[in-house]
Amino acid sequence: MSSSSLPAVRWQRQSQVDHHAAHSLLISLLRGLAALEVAAAHLRAESFPGLRELADPPLAYQLLAFFTAFSHQAVVVFFLISGWLVGGSLLNKMGQPGALAGYAIDRATRLWTVLLPALCLILAIGAWTGAVSPAHADFSADNEYSAASFAGNLVGLQTILVEPFGANFPLWSLANETWYYVQFPLLLLVFMGKSRMRQLGAATALVLLSAALPGAMTLYFSLWLLGALFSRVRIDCAPAVSLALFAATAGAAIYVRMTNSIDDLAPEYFLQHLVYSLPLVAFLASMQRPLDMASPWIRRLGRFAHVLSEFSFTLYVIHIPLIRLMRHVGMQVFGRDRLAPDAPLDYAIYAGMLLAVVATAWLSYLLFESHTFRVRRFVKTLLQPQRRRAPITPASAK
Repeated sequence: MSSSSLPAVRWQRQSQVDHHAAHSLLISLLRGLAALEVAAAHLRAESFPGLRELADPPLAYQLLAFFTAFSHQAVVVFFLISGWLVGGSLLNKMGQPGALAGYAIDRATRLWTVLLPALCLILAIGAWTGAVSPAHADFSADNEYSAASFAGNLVGLQTILVEPFGANFPLWSLANETWYYVQFPLLLLVFMGKSRMRQLGAATALVLLSAALPGAMTLYFSLWLLGALFSRVRIDCAPAVSLALFAATAGAAIYVRMTNSIDDLAPEYFLQHLVYSLPLVAFLASMQRPLDMASPWIRRLGRFAHVLSEFSFTLYVIHIPLIRLMRHVGMQVFGRDRLAPDAPLDYAIYAGMLLAVVATAWLSYLLFESHTFRVRRFVKTLLQPQRRRAPITPASAK
C-alpha cells in the first residue's frame, strides 16, 4: 500500500453537522436503532422466560434472544452519540457570548419536554394498574412513586438519592446523561476559562462533583468524552478501511456480548465497552463524506433514519411503562401476561406488542417532544430577551 493510500487523521476546528453527509445519517440511524434495540430487549425480558430458564429453547427463540441481547451496548452507543452531538455543539459555541446559558437552556428543555409528560404517564399507568395509590403521595426517597422520586428524576438524582420513578429502570441512564451535561462545561472551563479564578473554581467543582457521584458514572463519562473528542476528528480513508472499522465494531460488540454476561455499566465491564466504542467513533469519523442524494434508496434510508431518531428519546423513556400496561391488560383480558417460546403465534403477539410500543411512542413524540424547539425558543426569549432573534439550529436539540 502506498503512503498516499494510508488513512489521514485530521483535527477539525468545528464539528461537522451536515445532513447530507454519511456520518450524520449513520448517527441518526444508530440513535433510532439503539432505542429500538433497548425496547425490543426489555419487551422480550418482560414477556418471555429467560433463555437460561429453558432446557431446550427453540431455534426461533435463540435467534430472538441473540438479536435482543445488546441493550447495554445500545446505551453505550447513546453516550457516544450524545458526546458527539452535545459535546461537539458546545465546543463549536464555546467562547461565544451567552454560550453556557444557552447550553443550559438547551439541555434542560431537551430533558424536561420528554421527561415531564413521561413521568405523568408513568403515574397514570401506575394508578390504572393499581401499582400506585394515594398512600404513595409522600416524600420518601425509597418510594418509587413518591413526590421526591418524581422531582429527583427530573434533575438526575435517580440511582443516586431516589429510585427511578415508577420502577422505570431505564431512567438510570438519564442520571448519567444529566450529570455529563454538567461535567462537560466544567471541564471546558478548566482549560478555557477567561480567568485563573474561574478555571480554579471550575476545577474544584468538577473534582467535588466527580467524587460525589457514583464511581461508575464518572468512569463512563470518559466514553461520553470520547464521542465529543471524535466529533472534531476526520479520518480520510478508502471505503475498505471504513468497512473494516465497522466490521471491527460489530465483531467486538458480538464477542463481548457472547463471552461476558454484561448486565450493567459497572467498572469491571468498562474495558469491554471501550473495545467496541473506539472502532465505532473511528468509523463515524471516517464517514464524513457526502452522500449521493440522487440515489432513491439513500433518500429513503435517510428519511427512515431521521424519523426513527426523532422519537428515540421518547421511545427509550416510556417503553417500560407501556410494556407493563400491556401485561396488565393481558392478564385482565386473556388471563396471562407471559408468552411461550414454543408457541409460534406468541412471536406474532410479541411483534404486535413491539409495534404498539413504537406507535405509542411516536404519538407521544408528536404531542410533546416534537415541540422542543418551540419550548426552547420561548424559554430563551423569556430568559435571554436580547438574543430572541438568534436562530436555533436543529443540531442544538440533541
